Amino acid sequence: MLQPKRVKYRRPHSLSYEGIATKGNTVEFGEWGLQALEGAYLTDRQIESARIVLARYTDRAGKIWIRVFPHLAKTKKPAEVRMGSGKGSPEGWVAVCKAGRVIFEIGGINEELALKALHQAGYKLPVKTKIIARTKALSEEEREKMEETHASTLEAIENEDHIETVSDTGNEPAADAAEGPAEKGDKQ
Repeated sequence: MLQPKRVKYRRPHSLSYEGIATKGNTVEFGEWGLQALEGAYLTDRQIESARIVLARYTDRAGKIWIRVFPHLAKTKKPAEVRMGSGKGSPEGWVAVCKAGRVIFEIGGINEELALKALHQAGYKLPVKTKIIARTKALSEEEREKMEETHASTLEAIENEDHIETVSDTGNEPAADAAEGPAEKGDKQ
């Protein structure tokens, strides 16, 4: 789960998710983005769940950017406790997501797969979302770099999937040993 390494204050005042996001509302890194249409707190579990959907749906190809981080600690008092006696203890971590905020970005894979993956990830979040395209055009260098990175990850996945069969018993003759004496006999 995502959470800060350390914080200055354990139990902060809550931040409002009302209003429209002025920062982080455009696709900056990838080609496609998932944008929130309403404000809410996104918990670390919800963000991780959507990230897993994106990774699995794309077979870990391409690149995924998470544009929100759960900085804010949410507190909760125990059940059946009377009023007063201070603020409750931290219960979990949330990201403040205003309307218009880009939550995830994806790039380096074909358009159809990216759109389906983002659509599926939207179901894991507690806000209504829409898929937006990058408005600022990618330069040829950036596009080639993204495609090159995508190709190298596919090669790495294929190499990981390739399993070489090796004899378990050791009784089978090796292919090199069987060919060796025959070649020597041919030369004499």
